[in-house]
This record gives sequence, structure tokens and C-alpha cells, in this order.
Amino acid sequence: MSVTTGTLDVPGAALHYQVCGTGPMLLISQSGEGDADRSHDLVARLADSYAVVTYDRRGLSRSRLVDPTRGVTMDEHADDVHRLLAALTDEPALMLGCSLGAVIGLHAALAHPEQLRTLVAHEPVAPGLLPDELRARHELELAELQDLYARAGLGATLPAIARTLGIDPTGADREDDLTPQPMTAQRVTNFDHFIRHDFSAIVHDTLDTAALRDVSTRIVPATGRTTPRAVFDHLAAAALATLLDLRLQEAPGGHNGNTTHPRAYARWLRETLDPLDRPVGTRRGPDGSVGPDPERVCAVS
Repeated sequence: MSVTTGTLDVPGAALHYQVCGTGPMLLISQSGEGDADRSHDLVARLADSYAVVTYDRRGLSRSRLVDPTRGVTMDEHADDVHRLLAALTDEPALMLGCSLGAVIGLHAALAHPEQLRTLVAHEPVAPGLLPDELRARHELELAELQDLYARAGLGATLPAIARTLGIDPTGADREDDLTPQPMTAQRVTNFDHFIRHDFSAIVHDTLDTAALRDVSTRIVPATGRTTPRAVFDHLAAAALATLLDLRLQEAPGGHNGNTTHPRAYARWLRETLDPLDRPVGTRRGPDGSVGPDPERVCAVS
């Protein structure tokens, strides 16, 4: 896969990003500890139709923090998306947000709706979408996972996170021939940041859910076809659909269907992004110039 990479300075951090393909700009904001490479297989199946942007969320992999000990807020994550899109395009972009990435997308749609034509929000981990009693319960779940991680480490915490989010712990439900994603030292470090800091950002999130009804961005609430219906990420997705008076879409796979079922997920996403989401746009080059999208070749490796 041929990829153009870059670094963007933002307040408190420097973001690593990657662009692959040609066409309307599609930003993918990944779940959990996923960095710009986590969506590799999905990007490879979209890059013939879209200029797909992925990035290392602040605190992950190659996105450096000015103060690594400091926490992060959802508003900061959303501002990163705003600045990244502003640096890359003058046209409204498309966005796929998965899990935490979906919450980032909702904040970005509220703060800068002019930058997002469509947001596909796959299972936003947003307790604020739920009634007060459920919200408190699931915020406590996240705080307890942080406590477990502090006491017992990642090995004990990953299965508990999987149960909380309804992720298949066996990993058996997946397509064949996926790019290996071993638990490297970098992923362990990313998990540490995700659990310590991003969990807190979710718990303390102040998402203005009522205001989502009035945003100009087309929001598509989605859940995984195999995600258990009692877990809070599915409940939040369903609550978002109810809030917006929309049908909850079902994507292939479960909570991480974009990585476990990239072929089927790419087909589903193309269908979900309707023809109005395919304008002829412009994209800024690395030197800041604006012009037609350069041709790139992105093939499955």
C-alpha cells in the first residue's frame, strides 16, 4: 500500500497522519488503542474511491505529546480532527468514527459541522447518550476497569474490556487473510494511554446530546451485527438513533467489525455513504498548496 504521511502540530501535541487513495476525503477515527495502521485492511478496500485519512490519536504511537503525563479531553480530540481536516481539505469531509472515534466525531460535528458532510458513528462509547441510571452504571464500569488495570495489569483488564463492550474474546469471528496485528510493545504502550487517559475523557465527557438533533452533518448511527444488545456501546448507538429519529444501521461483525471484517465492512460503508457523499473536492498537498487529488496506488499487501 502506497501511503503519504505527515505530521501536524496542534496545541499540546504533534499528530501523525496518513493519506491513501483518491476521491472524496474520508477520515477514519479508530477505536481503543488503534493508531493509523490499525485500519490497514479496511483502507486498502476503500482507497480506490476515497482519499482515506487515518491518524494516530494524540498519545498513541507516533503522535507526540508535549506533556505525556497530562490527560486528554474529548474536546481536544475533536479539535485535533478539526485541525487535521482544515490542513488537508477545503471541502466537507466524510468520517467513520468507531467506538471512541465515534464520540470524537459527534463532538466534531457539533463544533464544526461545516467540515463534516456525513459521520458514520459506529457504537459510540458515550454514556451521556443513556438515561441517568444507565449512564452512571456504565461510567462506573469504565472507572472499575481503570482500577483493575492499575491493580492487575493489561492481561487481566483486556478480557474485562471485551466483556464490557461485547467483543468476542476468542477472536474467531473474523475474515480470512487479515494483516497480523500482534500485541507489540507499542500496542501495550497505546493501551496504557487509552485506559489511563481516554477512559477518563469518556467518563468526564460533557457531550451536548440534545444539540445533535440540529447539526447539519448527516449522522448515521450504527452497531455491529453481532454485538450483544445489552452492552453499553450498543445501547448508546441505539439511543443515538432514537435521539435523531433514525434507523439504527447494522454493520458487519461486532464492536470491531471494521478490523475483523474489512471486506464486508467496506462494502457496507460504500452503501452507507450515498451518492451525495461523493462530491468532487480538492485536497491540500504536503506543501500547503490546494489542487486536485493526486493519483495514488493503494493495494492490499
